[in-house]
Amino acid sequence: MTDAHAVSPHAGHKARLRERFARAPQALPDYELLEMLLSCAVVRKDTKPLAKALLARFGSLRGVLDAHPEELRQMPGFGAGLDNLFRLLHEVMARYVSSPPRQRIRMTSPATVARIARVQLASCPHEECWAALLDSQNGLLGWERIGRGNAAHVPMTPRDALEVVLRSKATGFILAHNHPGGNAAPSAPDLELTQLLHKLCAGVGIRFLDHVIVTPSACYSLAAGGLIDDTGEL
Repeated sequence: MTDAHAVSPHAGHKARLRERFARAPQALPDYELLEMLLSCAVVRKDTKPLAKALLARFGSLRGVLDAHPEELRQMPGFGAGLDNLFRLLHEVMARYVSSPPRQRIRMTSPATVARIARVQLASCPHEECWAALLDSQNGLLGWERIGRGNAAHVPMTPRDALEVVLRSKATGFILAHNHPGGNAAPSAPDLELTQLLHKLCAGVGIRFLDHVIVTPSACYSLAAGGLIDDTGEL
């Protein structure tokens, strides 16, 4: 009969790793940090081989954290417990960057929008559209999802976006969505949605400042591309 309370044969190694982390976390290489993370869900197994395999497969710690869930599930040893852990980690990171800080983030550039959007959407195998909701000084009030679609399209109307903005009492907003295929260039439907939104926003006194498209490695700002100027005019 197996003793349910038996000590893991890897407990000593894990304890030493935790001690080293407590003394100097910056000194640990990426594979040991990832090993510690994996051990939160894999208690009785040595997680070092999986940590090294993940880094070899995805190239870096960021690559592992940005990997699509389906890619991770294909790795031997990456089971349901780790799937839930990574989903939790992604959600915590997404809420961290999108939550109002003690001092509001000012959305001053497409890069700022892309940085927040990418945390939320980098590992999404489907398109999602979000709105950065802004106060009169372009401070971030909140970050809310407007629509969710498939790998090539997110179905939404200008009304969907305006309902979210009006409900939040924001004075302005920036639209952001992802292209899972990796090409950040706007599609014809992206351009059409932007044009329709501009017309509607002008009529109700809401500032539509930008529409930013993100991929894991790039972003495209329709404002920077000359399709929306700095006052929200197309």
